[in-house]
Amino acid sequence: MGYDFNLLNFRKLDSNDLDKMHTWLNNGFAAQWYGKKQMTMDEVKEKYLPYINNEKPTQSYIISYENKPIGYIQTYKINDYPDYAKQVEIDEDASGVDLFIGEDAFIHKGLGKHIVRRFLKEIVFPLSDAVSCVLGPEPDNTAAIKTYEKVGFKYVKTVSTEDGDEYIMRIGKDELEIS
Repeated sequence: MGYDFNLLNFRKLDSNDLDKMHTWLNNGFAAQWYGKKQMTMDEVKEKYLPYINNEKPTQSYIISYENKPIGYIQTYKINDYPDYAKQVEIDEDASGVDLFIGEDAFIHKGLGKHIVRRFLKEIVFPLSDAVSCVLGPEPDNTAAIKTYEKVGFKYVKTVSTEDGDEYIMRIGKDELEIS
């Protein structure tokens, strides 16, 4: 199936999305790489309601295709999370991005690079003063790493964090391809 990438969009996560988040985080690809452990509905609420209610400085979004929710993506300033900033040791004003595609029908279809590139262009860089963006997939998540390389991210280093090892990758705002 060919995709019309103009039909991809992002909207703010809201409390009506928490059932879908619970399903995604406990099943399939998202559970393997993103959730890492089964989460109760109360745990999902505990984690994501502070983002929804602007109680934490992470901006959370639902990824949609043809207005159908297919995944989750978030951005935050690395320095807003001092413990994480110390672990990744990025010496510049950087934003972070985390994401997953939760709907199995959309996994491994080539959408990832378009989602990330568009999110950087539409949300991350325009809405922050960040000079770069970093992300940290698990070192064994080769599909994600290859996707991020297609966007232009480059490997920086592997670090150990409280959530496990992360393969830190970086792209500068000036390196983002316009295509």
